[in-house]
Amino acid sequence: MSTPESPRYVRLRVDVVLEIDGPAELTEAAEARIDADEFMPEEERVHARAAAREDGAEALAYLVEPFDLIRDVPGIEMVQASWSSEEIEYDPDALEWDLGEEDGDEEDDDRP
Repeated sequence: MSTPESPRYVRLRVDVVLEIDGPAELTEAAEARIDADEFMPEEERVHARAAAREDGAEALAYLVEPFDLIRDVPGIEMVQASWSSEEIEYDPDALEWDLGEEDGDEEDDDRP
């Protein structure tokens, strides 16, 4: 007995924390991407340039393309994507940033 294959949808969530150590270079790259966008109306382009100059998170949002993450993955088709970036407070020693223990397993230092 065969059953028809049905589409399987998967939501992939990725959190990345980045340190902006070259704000001028980031802004320059964002403005270049904005200027190269042939489909962006000029009024929106002016607003986008100003936002990229004022906020590194905004500049980054113009440079990140979710499709690039899965472009070469076989057997999938992107159905929908959204992303955002925001400035955050970051403490690498805080428990909320300890990504190695998400599953509740602590590393055992006595393991071979």
